[in-house]
Amino acid sequence: MRHAGPVHHIGIDLAWGERQPTGLAVLDEDGALVHVSAVRTDEEIVERLAAYVEGPCLVAVDAPLVVRNETGSRPAEKALTKDFRRFEAGCHPSNLSKPEFRDGPRGARVCKRLGLDMDPRSGRARRAIEVYPHPATIVLFGLQKTLKYKDKRGRDVDLLRSELLTLMTHVESVVRTDTGGDGGAWAALCRAVEAATRKSQLRVAEDQVDAVVCAYVARFSDLHPDRTTVYGDLAEGYIVTPSLPDESTAIRSAIQAYAAQHAELSAAGEQAVALVTSILDEAGINYLTVTGRTKSVVSFAEKAGRVRDGQPMYPAPLTDITDQLGVRVITYVQDDVEAVAGLLADQVVVHDDRDMGQQTASEGRWGYASRHLLVALDAARESQAAYAGLRGRVAQVQVRTVVQHAWAEFEHDIRYKGSVPEEHAPEFDRRFTLAAGLLELADREFSAIRERLRPEPAAQLPAVEDDDPRLDPRELAAFLAGQYADAGWSRTDHYAWISGLLLELGITSLDELGDVLRPTLAIGLNERMDYRYPPGAVRRLDDALLAVFGEQYVELHGNAHRSPLLRQRLDKLRAPAG
Repeated sequence: MRHAGPVHHIGIDLAWGERQPTGLAVLDEDGALVHVSAVRTDEEIVERLAAYVEGPCLVAVDAPLVVRNETGSRPAEKALTKDFRRFEAGCHPSNLSKPEFRDGPRGARVCKRLGLDMDPRSGRARRAIEVYPHPATIVLFGLQKTLKYKDKRGRDVDLLRSELLTLMTHVESVVRTDTGGDGGAWAALCRAVEAATRKSQLRVAEDQVDAVVCAYVARFSDLHPDRTTVYGDLAEGYIVTPSLPDESTAIRSAIQAYAAQHAELSAAGEQAVALVTSILDEAGINYLTVTGRTKSVVSFAEKAGRVRDGQPMYPAPLTDITDQLGVRVITYVQDDVEAVAGLLADQVVVHDDRDMGQQTASEGRWGYASRHLLVALDAARESQAAYAGLRGRVAQVQVRTVVQHAWAEFEHDIRYKGSVPEEHAPEFDRRFTLAAGLLELADREFSAIRERLRPEPAAQLPAVEDDDPRLDPRELAAFLAGQYADAGWSRTDHYAWISGLLLELGITSLDELGDVLRPTLAIGLNERMDYRYPPGAVRRLDDALLAVFGEQYVELHGNAHRSPLLRQRLDKLRAPAG
């Protein structure tokens, strides 16, 4: 609640006892830093703040003010930790069994000496509230995890200094520290942190920086009560902090709406997988797998709640989060990644196309490599019932090689599921980078190997039973490798599939097939089809059979599921050349 006259917002990063430093900070009515210092005793705290608490003020104390529970955590700590645990910003338990609270909380004694009302709901001009900097920084500065500037096992001076400087940079984005109102104390503090070589030097600075954060939380809660949450109450203890964005009505409504339509989205996700699979199969492009997923409600809610610079990253989650439907294509080699991306650009509407590996390489690094395309139905497929669930929606298609996929899955599992100890993070970063570089070389070698073996795919294929009248897929593959030496490999199962179509046409020997294909060599099929991607050998044979048999080939029982597509290709083959 605002009051007439200048209001000071004060932060106290209160130590448990008087032997350790306590940070103090004061902001004036305009949010400028006018005081920052470190003290130890209660007397020093009262002395330094006396001039600022005489009039209207709000003092934010980073220490428990009310502790009633004999053991465990206060209700406020449990509630806050539930919301902020995923950011590593949970609370330490406060209870009367701990020595520091046996005679009552130090924070309450300091507030009493300063004459402050500790009720967070009070309307009085001179008040105090309990705050906690870690969750506040998550919301105010859009952090995904807390900054590691507190001294703990495994954290060296370099890490602590770097993280503290990062926090100070964030503070400077919301607090005016350059007015000189603090007598140059903040600038001196920055220089001290930059020059620090011991953890004890950083500790003194850290307390003062935390105090500035506390002071800003006081100002924020005064200016934005609608964006501030009070966990707990005066009776059992409370903590005041800026609200997580996912507590906003708009985001909650979006999550509820997403949950309500999740079944419909799941069906659309299956259609997206079917769409991409049919396009690749129709083109005859070789791939390992095509899989998909629809983002879970929990995952959607987590992403909808992400913040940056204190603001939601996805203000309109239902439209801003574009990977609700995801399809992943895993290929064997990098050339196939390019072919898949080119084919999708030819067949559907591509709203966005990002080569993540290229972005990483442009920064002079090795790491995550994948092609990400944001696709939607083309006009021709909009009217098809098979894709009704995709109308008006987009799907993210990720395309990467099996080697790139192995790196990405392992790295994500290790790094983002929290199994890397902080003290080992730099070493793991180096090892993941080294592995990424080696795997890039492996991808190149696999491409080179395939090029050398391009005419010889037959060894991969299973033999047919002796009583199977179809052409043996292995023999067919070897034949097509000679017939279409410049074609890419096709999927293993596609050789068996087209052997069945040949049987429907009455072709049961390679000699018969050779006789059928001979006339197609003179009609320039490649030019007529104007391939925009490298078709596999099976697709080349498919087009040749279509050219020879025409409508008879379209009406084969084995082609019933794709007759409209075949008729489109037949029209293309029959169109006048040039």
